[in-house]
Amino acid sequence: MSRAPARVGFIGLGSQGAPMARRIVGAGHETTLWARRRTTLAPFADSGARTAGSPAELATASDLVCLCVVDDADVEQVVTGPDGVLAGLRRGGVIVVHSTVHPDTCRRLEALARTSGVSVLDAPVSGGGRAAEQGTLVVMAGGDPQVFAFCRPVFDTYGDPVVHLGPTGSGQIAKILNNLLFTAHLGLAADALGLGGTLGLDRTALGRVLPRGSAASFALDRVSDAGGGLDRIAAHAGGLLAKDVRLFGEIADRAGVRDAAALRNAALSALAAMGR
Repeated sequence: MSRAPARVGFIGLGSQGAPMARRIVGAGHETTLWARRRTTLAPFADSGARTAGSPAELATASDLVCLCVVDDADVEQVVTGPDGVLAGLRRGGVIVVHSTVHPDTCRRLEALARTSGVSVLDAPVSGGGRAAEQGTLVVMAGGDPQVFAFCRPVFDTYGDPVVHLGPTGSGQIAKILNNLLFTAHLGLAADALGLGGTLGLDRTALGRVLPRGSAASFALDRVSDAGGGLDRIAAHAGGLLAKDVRLFGEIADRAGVRDAAALRNAALSALAAMGR
């Protein structure tokens, strides 16, 4: 798999997926798009990207298909449905799962795809839409190193750093740990700002100071920007964070991991504060 993918298919044109797809198109890759909501294709009308009528049709026109959909059920439906990606992708093709899902979902899809001569790589991303626009998403990949090398030129269009972490599922574990820690940080940041208010400090002023000191973190920035509470973050990302903390719990329980109780409890406490 020394060649680079000439034709890229992209499914999942949300707030993060759309700028990723634009970066692929802008880098000169022949790109085909599919979306359940046809309105999300409208911004690409003059981009040079083609559109497909189904995931299978998209896969027929692609060497590499990137998925950036919401959850496990979406990934499985788009890949294995009667008109799914596997129905159209030729032998030697690659499916990349950018969604954050259970590692076992990727391992199961890899085993199924292998029977058709297709490879699967899990490569969840972190950073959001702004990082995607700037080409600075963190790409955490798991799977065959040769398949990773094949996909790397596409990943480099929207990712920096792009890191291979190990066998299939490794990228998902890294992303889930990332989101577990982020959730815990959100709760701790809100608690610290709230404690400052209780002790008589102006929360707005404290929110200007702490992010510039040694306590600085991405989560603290988000909480400070949201006025010191978690309500705005909960409305925007609470559901996805709850999903990923639940996934961590399943993985940790199955592996018999007991060392993460403090981190897990901090994340659960933050979710409770968000009403999750």
